[in-house]
Amino acid sequence: MADMHRLIGERSLADSWLDEADARAAFRDMVRTRRFDERALALQRRGWMSGYPPFRGQEASQVGAAHAMREDDVLFPTYRSNALQIARGVPMSDVFAFRRGHPEFTSGHDVPVFPQAVPIATQIPLATGAGMAATYLEDAHVILVCFGDGATSEGDFHEGLNFAGVFDAPVVFFCENNDWAISMRRERQTASDSIAVKAEAYGFEGVQVDGNDPFAVRETVTEALTDAREGSPVLVESLTYRRGPHTTADDPSAYRDDDPDLPEWRVRDPLERTEEFLREEGTIDEEFVESTYEAADEELREAVETVEDLPTPDPDDVFEHAYESLPPDLAAQREGMRDFLTRNDPNELER
Repeated sequence: MADMHRLIGERSLADSWLDEADARAAFRDMVRTRRFDERALALQRRGWMSGYPPFRGQEASQVGAAHAMREDDVLFPTYRSNALQIARGVPMSDVFAFRRGHPEFTSGHDVPVFPQAVPIATQIPLATGAGMAATYLEDAHVILVCFGDGATSEGDFHEGLNFAGVFDAPVVFFCENNDWAISMRRERQTASDSIAVKAEAYGFEGVQVDGNDPFAVRETVTEALTDAREGSPVLVESLTYRRGPHTTADDPSAYRDDDPDLPEWRVRDPLERTEEFLREEGTIDEEFVESTYEAADEELREAVETVEDLPTPDPDDVFEHAYESLPPDLAAQREGMRDFLTRNDPNELER
C-alpha cells in the first residue's frame, strides 16, 4: 500500500501540480456544498423534506474526488455523496427534489451519474459491471463508485472488488472512511490495519489519502483514475470524519465523544483548514471568501424556489417502472395506499 497522500501542511501549492485556479475552484465548491448541507438540514428540521444524511466534514473528500474526474467518467454515488454530485455538476435543485419525493433528476441534466444508492453497498457490484461493460464496448470512460467504511462489511463490497480484480474493470472504488458506520467504529467492523489494504486480496492496489485535504484527494483520485483507465482498478480510502449525525433520525451523542481518538488533521473542519491554507498561500483573500459565500447563498435560494415550483408528485409513481406488470402483492399495497390517502387529509399527513 502506498504512503498516504497529503498536501496541506506538508507542501506549498507551488510545489504541487495544481494551479491557483484549481485551488479556488475547490474552495468555491466546498463552500457551495457546506452551505447546501446547512440549508438542507434546516429545511428537513422544519418538515420541508424527508430524512436527510448530512455530510458536514466530508466536503474536502468529495469535492477533491469530483474535481479529479473527466467529463465522461461515470459516478455511482451513495446517499451521502451529495457534495460530490453537486461539485460534479448535478444541480442543487435535483438533490433537493429527490428528498421531496420527486424523480431524482428533475432538471434533465446530462452529468453521467447513476441514482444514489440508499441500501448499503448495492452500488458496488453494479459499478463493477458498468466498468466491465465499458471495457467490452471499448469506451474510454472510467467508473468511480462511492461508499462508506460500513459498506466494506457487506458481501456486495467483496463481490464487486473480486470481479473487478479478475476482469481488470476500469473502476475506482472510493471509500470515505469517516470512522463510523452509524454507531459502529471502524475497528469494530474489521481487524485489518486499514480499508485500503483489503485491495490486496483482490489483486490490485489500495491507497490512503488525507480526506480532509481536497488537493491531496484530487491528486490521489486522478492517479487512481489513470490506472483504472489502463485496466488496473484501485481502492482509495479517504480518511475523513463525519461531524454531524448519520441522518436526521440519529443522535450521535448517544454513542460518540466530542473528542474522538483520531489525529487532529482528521477531525478538524476541512473547510476552515482549506481556507486557512489558501489564505496563507495568498490564493484567496477576504473579498473572494465573501463573494463565494454570497454566490452560494444565491444559488441555494434559486434551487429552493425551483423545487417549490414543481408540481406535487403523484404517490402512484412509486409503483411505476419496477415491473412491466405489477405483482398482486404490490397492486394490493397500491390500493391500500390510495384508500389511506382518500380517508386522510393530506395536510394532516404532512404534519
